[in-house]
Amino acid sequence: MSKTDLLFELYSNLSTTGALTFSSKSLVNKMLSYSDLSDAKLIVEMGGGDGSITQGIVDRLAPDAELLVFEISTSFCDAMKKQFPQENVKIINDSAENIHLYLDGKKVDYIFSSLPFSFISPEIRDEILRQSRSALSSSGYFIQICYSYLLKGLFKKHFSSVKSSFTLKNLPPAFVMICN
Repeated sequence: MSKTDLLFELYSNLSTTGALTFSSKSLVNKMLSYSDLSDAKLIVEMGGGDGSITQGIVDRLAPDAELLVFEISTSFCDAMKKQFPQENVKIINDSAENIHLYLDGKKVDYIFSSLPFSFISPEIRDEILRQSRSALSSSGYFIQICYSYLLKGLFKKHFSSVKSSFTLKNLPPAFVMICN
């Protein structure tokens, strides 16, 4: 899928992508700087999109680690399956609220999310966050990109610790919420 096709998908489904453009390399690096993937065995990404965050994770992924990428857009999934053919990377065309169906009882070390929580119904976003909290290991982190600081209150309802960071090096500028 070309970048033009990916941009068309992005804009034609703005309510599910929730972004005006794809995440910048600076934002991806900022998000991933709050993790140590060298010892992580199971990582989840919610909202794979064009694969920019996925690529950053794959670049840091230990050879024996597994990455599950949830994406509801079939077009994005098809493109990511071609971009990430590795056996330890699973592209899942399903809603993140169904994470529990894919874990086989395993606990997750990191969940990286770029889901547009501002556009998701309260019931579904609460279920996604409940499932995420339940899926994490006791030392696990949920790390979220968002464009509104006001979402910090939403994450505080589900996680005991929520820290935030901000970067101007993205269009639009973005927050990274680090939750555990």
